[in-house]
Amino acid sequence: MRAVSYDSFAPDNSRLKVGELPDPKVGPGQVLIEVRAAGVNPVDWKVMAGRLDGMMDAMFPVIPGWDVAGVVRGLGPDTPEFSPGDEVVSYARKDVVGGGTFAEYVAVAADHVARKPAFLDWNQAGGLPLAGMTAQRALDRLEIGPDDVLLIHAASGGVGGFAVQIARHRGARVIGTASERNHDYLRELGAEPVTYGEGLADRVGELAPGGVTAVADFAGGQLDTTLSVLRPGGRHVSVAESEVEKHGGHWIWVRPDGAKLAELADLADQGVLDVEVAATYSLDRVGEAFDASRTSHTRGKLVINP
Repeated sequence: MRAVSYDSFAPDNSRLKVGELPDPKVGPGQVLIEVRAAGVNPVDWKVMAGRLDGMMDAMFPVIPGWDVAGVVRGLGPDTPEFSPGDEVVSYARKDVVGGGTFAEYVAVAADHVARKPAFLDWNQAGGLPLAGMTAQRALDRLEIGPDDVLLIHAASGGVGGFAVQIARHRGARVIGTASERNHDYLRELGAEPVTYGEGLADRVGELAPGGVTAVADFAGGQLDTTLSVLRPGGRHVSVAESEVEKHGGHWIWVRPDGAKLAELADLADQGVLDVEVAATYSLDRVGEAFDASRTSHTRGKLVINP
C-alpha cells in the first residue's frame, strides 16, 4: 500500500517520505479500513518530534495519523460487529506508535470503530474522531449541564469548536476565547467570544461578573487565568498541561472508544454537530499539512486524502 512514514524522530518534516509499505495484518477482533480521509492533529507532528517517546513506544518506520474515516475491506477472526463495505470512523490510536492512518489501509480494533455519520461527508467524518472525542471527554469530566457558565480556551480551534457545540447542546452558556477574526464564527456556534491575551481575565469578568463554573483549556498556558475566573467550587480541565492537577483540575487524554464515538456520530446525524474542514491534502503534501497545524491558527480541521 502507499503510505507516508518516517524512520526516525525529527523536529521537522525532513524524515517524512511517501512510498510503498506492506499492507497491515488484520488480527482477531480487528477490521481493515480502506482510508478515505484522515484528520491531522497536533499530536501527529509532536509524536514525530519524539515528544511522546517517554510515554509510548514506537516501531519504525512509523506511519503517522490517529483519525480515520473509510470503508471496511477485511475482518480478523471473531469480528461480528462489521461487514465488508461498511462505512466507518475511528480514533485509531494504538498502544505502540507505528501503523497509523496516513495510508491507503489501516487495521483497527473493532471496539474502537463506529459507523460513519451519514450527515457528514468523508472529509468531515475524517476530522471528527480525535478532536471531537477530546471535547466530549473534557465536557464529560466537567459534567457540563444547563446550569453551567463554561469558559473555553481556544474555542475556535479543532477541539474547541466541537466543545462549543456539545456544551451548547447540553444547555450551558459558553464563553470562548479566540482572535477577533474568529469571533463571528464562535457566535455562529452559539458562544460569546472574547479575545485572548493580556487582560483576558478582566474581559471574562465583564461577561460573567460572578465568575464561571467551569473551564476547558485546549490551549495551554492558561492556568492563572483559569483560576482567577473560576467561582469557588468551580471545575477545570486541560488537555495541554498536567500542572492543573495540583490545583484541583483534571489533565485529560482521550481514549479510543467506539461507543463514545458513536455518540458523536449520532449528534452529527441529528444536525447538532458540524465539522468545519479548513483544507485537504494528498499523501505527498502531509508535510504542508503539518506546517499548517504548527501555526496553531487554523480554524477547523486539516484532512489527508490517501
